[in-house]
Amino acid sequence: MSVAVNNRNREFPTTRWTLVAAAGHPAQNTDAADAIASLYRSYWPAVYAYVRHRGHMREDAEDLVQSFFSHLLESRALGRADRLRGRFRSFLLVSLKNFLATDYQRRTALKRGGDPRLTLDSTIAEDWYASCAVDRDTPDRVYDRRWAMAILNRARRRLRQEFVDEDRRTLFDHLIPYLAHDERPPYPALSARLGQSEGALRVALHRFRRRFGELLRDEIRHTVSSPDQVRDELRHLLDAVGQSRSTLCG
Repeated sequence: MSVAVNNRNREFPTTRWTLVAAAGHPAQNTDAADAIASLYRSYWPAVYAYVRHRGHMREDAEDLVQSFFSHLLESRALGRADRLRGRFRSFLLVSLKNFLATDYQRRTALKRGGDPRLTLDSTIAEDWYASCAVDRDTPDRVYDRRWAMAILNRARRRLRQEFVDEDRRTLFDHLIPYLAHDERPPYPALSARLGQSEGALRVALHRFRRRFGELLRDEIRHTVSSPDQVRDELRHLLDAVGQSRSTLCG
């Protein structure tokens, strides 16, 4: 089972919760299967990390993750999600705990394969789990850390794509190691390498970090139910990966 994953306040964005609604009402929306697949691609690493840290072995964890997302779709559980109640991160974790507390997995574990959109690469899954799991952590803590890493990586990918689209990939590659505010760039060396003045590089790095912060907040906005929750969720996610708020987004 090693099929790879194909990997301020105007109207509040509802992207993730819109997907939840679509996936939860397949009879009303023919794109429901694609919606659940999109949610799966974004959040299966956090779910996998939680399941593994609960003591399930690698192959069982793979089956449980796929069965869980299939269960969400088949049972229409997502249709009962109330966007007004808060964070999609919390909703998904509660749903997962309920799923694991039942015998559902025993009845679904034999359904290997399933929807081809709900597949994962076991090697990647294990690498990601190992990168965020610490023995003394609780499964909930591991889940939050992997979720936070997914959100941070989505923001980084968007930032990278913006630089690629603007034909500034070289600048991105030289600035990304200094994304954190406590990383001090060797400005003279970078200046010589890129053919820019040190002053220009300082301005570029400031804008680089600021834009990343904007993208990060935008990613978080898609997973909470109101603008008022963004700051708390940001603080929670950065705490989960052991970063201060100023370290990554000013």
